[in-house]
Amino acid sequence: MTTMNRFHARLADEQGTALIIALMAMMLLTALGAAVVMVGNTETHIAMNYRNSTEALYAADAAVERVVEDLLLIPRWNDILAGTAKSGFVDGTSSSSKALPGGGHVNLDAATAALQAETDAQNLWGPNNPQWKLFAWGPLTDILPNSVIDSPMYVAIWVADDPADGPGDGTQDGNPLVDMNGTLTLHAEAIGPSGTRKVVEVTVARTSNIEIERGQIAQRGQEELNQRARKAAVQTPGKSLTNMRMNNSTGNLVVQ
Repeated sequence: MTTMNRFHARLADEQGTALIIALMAMMLLTALGAAVVMVGNTETHIAMNYRNSTEALYAADAAVERVVEDLLLIPRWNDILAGTAKSGFVDGTSSSSKALPGGGHVNLDAATAALQAETDAQNLWGPNNPQWKLFAWGPLTDILPNSVIDSPMYVAIWVADDPADGPGDGTQDGNPLVDMNGTLTLHAEAIGPSGTRKVVEVTVARTSNIEIERGQIAQRGQEELNQRARKAAVQTPGKSLTNMRMNNSTGNLVVQ
């Protein structure tokens, strides 16, 4: 058999073809499997981030509700603005680094300085810019004394005089550390796993029947912003507060 004939014979031989096809099919299936695993992991992370974001929002809101109870027990809100009155919900000293239940650490004094720097940089109210005082902080699991709360969130609440506080007696006009109208601003933050962070800000005001009115003034999702835009404002600078109540079942404000 000549060399040319042997060459043609080898070309006509189909031995090993099935192995090549099997390897190519395996490579294709491996690529498809890797793609499915990647999509599955991505969807899992998206769902987890959404869950953490929603939980952090509710955690910040729960912290506000907890602090309101403490505000009712403090007769002089100026003591809060001076930094001498604190909530009963505190997790040790604010100067120490706090371990987050979801992982990581936070320095509350540094967080206070950062919040104040951000407020001063915006300079929306000039000399009456809020001067934030850390009022309450701790893991959400400790927010109630006799209840077991399974949550990786850590919450902190700062208090300041509301920027709409009108002129006083001429000597305290524009002083952000003096409450003249019985209204405070609360800034609550919830920090969770994977860098989750949600902020809720509200104004609270004393009423004649020793209750507290609450008005939402922070980002709570576009739909809630739209709903709030269709409602009357809780407070208008230069005007007295309207008589509003928070509906505990729906979360909406009811004007009376």
